[in-house]
Amino acid sequence: MKTPAKTASAKAPAKAAPKAVKQTPAKAAPKAPAKPAAAKAAAPATAVKPAARTAAKVAPKAAPKVAMKDPAAVPDFSVVVPVFDEGEAAPALAREIAAAFGDRSYEMVFVNDASRDDTLARLTALKAELPQLRVLSHRKNSGQSRAVRSGILAARGGIIVTLDGDGQNDPADAPRLAERLKAAPQTLAMVGGERVKRQDSEAKRWASRWANRIRRKLLNDQANDTGCGLKAFRREAFLRLPYFDHIHRYLPALMLREGYEIAFEPVNHRHRETGASKYTNWGRLKASLTDLLGVMWLNTRARNPEGVDEV
Repeated sequence: MKTPAKTASAKAPAKAAPKAVKQTPAKAAPKAPAKPAAAKAAAPATAVKPAARTAAKVAPKAAPKVAMKDPAAVPDFSVVVPVFDEGEAAPALAREIAAAFGDRSYEMVFVNDASRDDTLARLTALKAELPQLRVLSHRKNSGQSRAVRSGILAARGGIIVTLDGDGQNDPADAPRLAERLKAAPQTLAMVGGERVKRQDSEAKRWASRWANRIRRKLLNDQANDTGCGLKAFRREAFLRLPYFDHIHRYLPALMLREGYEIAFEPVNHRHRETGASKYTNWGRLKASLTDLLGVMWLNTRARNPEGVDEV
């Protein structure tokens, strides 16, 4: 209310009104101040309106900032990123995620899988800059799938978004997958990314193509690219799945096994700018043989009631 008073004093009518009051004798003409009083009343009323309009415009912009910084607020999305020896890539990736999600209700959960470099120190220092950032750290290296699961268990959002920690997944695509899942019925449990124009070596792309064809034929999981780390899925649905190492490559098959629906979106893929890959073609092949047989067995033991009704 102080602002309208200053505005009124700056205008010519406001100066004239006080002079009229001083010249009028208090006893001789009791009715004379009636008009100046009305003028006084009218001046503040006119000045208040612009202030009210200004407040109305400012309030919606300020609200998202307060909500984002409130540690007690439950976010819509939890972005989970596993990292191992990614001291160069992790801080830049966190900033990109923050820019991509903007004013949305979200949190970032980076899980340091017992890195040997300065990954943990860099992420910890970044918390002062990014209030949405949370940092977890394994005491012992346990692999990507376990780091993802640790992040999901700690996450508060109902929708989980995962990205690889090397920066090859483009965070700009993440909100699109998350928003599609948020707007969908509960029966849709996952929206997976499918990398377009993969920026990997020819040998790695060749091995991935063959692995995807074999897996899709044996599991009928509808997925062309399960190796893409960018996925959005419901936290509750993930926690219903049987956990095992390398589960992140079999989420489509396991979601279908549980009776959920899944969908896919094309996403960008980038060159690795720093660090080195933690996988080799031989290492992936060796693990995938036993994993594939295990998931095939799980599918043979599944029974779907197609819903549960309470009566």
